[in-house]
This record gives sequence, C-alpha cells and structure tokens, in this order.
Amino acid sequence: MAQEIREFRVSNDAIDEPAELQRRIADEGYLFFRRMQDPDKMRELRRLMMTRIQEAGWLLPDTDPVDGIADVSKQCTEGHQAYTAGYGHVYKLEAFHRAAHWPEVTTMIDKIMGRPSMPHPQQIARIWFPQYTEHTTPIHQDFVHFQGNFETLTSWAPIGDCPIELGGLAVIPGSHKVGRVLDHHFSLGAGGLSVNVEGAEEFDPTWYSTDYEAGDTLIFPALTIHGALPNETDDKLRLSLDNRYLAVGDLIADHMLDPHGPSGLNWEQVYEDWESDQYKYYWKDVDNPVVAFDSTYRDRGFAEALELARAGHEQALYRLRRTISSDPDSEDAQSAREVLAEIGAPA
Repeated sequence: MAQEIREFRVSNDAIDEPAELQRRIADEGYLFFRRMQDPDKMRELRRLMMTRIQEAGWLLPDTDPVDGIADVSKQCTEGHQAYTAGYGHVYKLEAFHRAAHWPEVTTMIDKIMGRPSMPHPQQIARIWFPQYTEHTTPIHQDFVHFQGNFETLTSWAPIGDCPIELGGLAVIPGSHKVGRVLDHHFSLGAGGLSVNVEGAEEFDPTWYSTDYEAGDTLIFPALTIHGALPNETDDKLRLSLDNRYLAVGDLIADHMLDPHGPSGLNWEQVYEDWESDQYKYYWKDVDNPVVAFDSTYRDRGFAEALELARAGHEQALYRLRRTISSDPDSEDAQSAREVLAEIGAPA
C-alpha cells in the first residue's frame, strides 16, 4: 500500500440528500461520515465485546477491557483453531448482531440504495492483533468473498477510536468504475486474496483513509478496492464492525445466510443465550433470490498457494499448514499434505 494516504471526503453535509449521496458513491465509490452512529452506543458495544475478548484470553487479564490491551503472545487470526474458539465466544453476543440493525445505519443504507434494504445475516467482527502485520487484510474487492450482486454495500465502522496506526480501512476512490472483478491472487490476511494495484491504468491508485473516531462509518460497494492499514501499535487490539447490506429483492449468495465461518457456529448456537427473538432468522421473511457461492476465486488463490509452496514460498507454506490444522479432513488439506510431502517439508 502506498505510503501517502489522503483524507476521506466527509459527506455529513449531504446526510439528508439521498440524490447527492447516490451521486457521490457512484462517482467516488465510497461515502464517509463522522459520527453517523451514536458514539455512546458504539462505546457500550466495545465494552461488551472487549469483555468477551478478555474472557477468551486475548487481552491482558488485569487491564480494563475497554482499553483493548492485547496479550501479544496469543496472536491468531481467521483460519486458526485458536481464533475460532475466541471469535465464537464474541460472535454469540446479541448486542453485536443487533448493531447491524441500528436505524442510523439502515436508514442511511436505504437512502444510498434508493430502495428498502436489509443486512446480510452473516455479520462480521474483525479482531486484529498488534505486531502481526503480515496478516493485515489484503487489498481486494469485496465481491470475491461475499458475491450476490455488485450493488451490495459494505458498512465498516471501528468499535471505538481507530487512529491510522491502529489499522483502519483505506479505499481507492473511483476504483469501482472498473465495473468488473479484477484478478485476485494468494495472500495472507482475512479472505486470503489480494489484487495488485501498482501501475494501474484504469484508476488512480491513491489511497484514502483517516483517523477514525467512535461512530465514524465508511460505506462502499462491492467493487471498490480497499484494504486494511497495518496495526502498528505495540499492544492495542483493533476491533471493528464489517457488515454488508443488499436491497430487498436483489441476489444474495447462499453462504451469506450462515454465521461467519471463522466462528465455527450454527444459528442455534449463536442464538442460545439471546434475550429477544426480534432478529432471529429475520431474513426468512424477506424474498431475496439466493444464488450458489462461486468458489472460483478461492480455488484459484489456493491453487496459487500450492504452487508457491512448491517453490518454498514461506507465506504459502504457512497457509498450507494452517489449512491442515484448521480443516484436516478437507480436500484442500489433503492437497496441502501432498505438496508438503512432495517437497519434503513438515506438515
């Protein structure tokens, strides 16, 4: 990612002008709002989620969980068994799922889409350790992971303040105008796929981000190129909401009707301690055509990892070993074992 990072355009001035919001996102490929979500609600959500994260052992035990002081020795990320155990504990939290339905978010999404919308059932929390920069979310387009339709919107918000050094999200304005999914390649980090933007000719590969504060919200469509900045703090855990919304009646991919995979949970397990039924299976009352998940992007990335591992690529070798550890009975794990055996590397 380029070193120079420019400041987002703030769109609070157009917050009550749907036509202008639609024009801006069509032109720039993102909308950024200061304190669009209630900062006090976000801080309370942080307290609840960080408490569960501390219970999972990822924060130092004698610290205030709100401060997010990480136990760096517990570093893990999506794809690790240790991550699934801790993330599942957080993912069951009813308040986390309710946040996707906060009216300040859903009302804004409706304005931008110009139609009634709904959140994807698969809501996502991102939990990133410090001093773990090789696992930073790579540069990508969301469509390769979430699919459905290009008009799907991502709403990303830090759960608490998130200065640049803590690793907020950055986007390339106008990159969505390519109008297609670009070639993605193997990478570490969430999703395991990245796109190369160096020397791009179809858009200006200049990055935009900001020092986020609690309540700030970034919204962008499925083709906008984006990625996380590295968490360069010594000991702070970065926590964020990473949810998707689609217009009622638009296509949704079948895997987005399930809990987020790294949680290791089904819906009955997610719901077992909820006090309310309000948002349980809410999507079943909405008529959205469901399409099958297209594994082509994921399969290509893993095939690249296999080939890179044969050449001794350290990150690819790490990926193969992680696949074996996290899902030992899968076809991918079998392929990984075969490659490691072929080159005489330990599994």
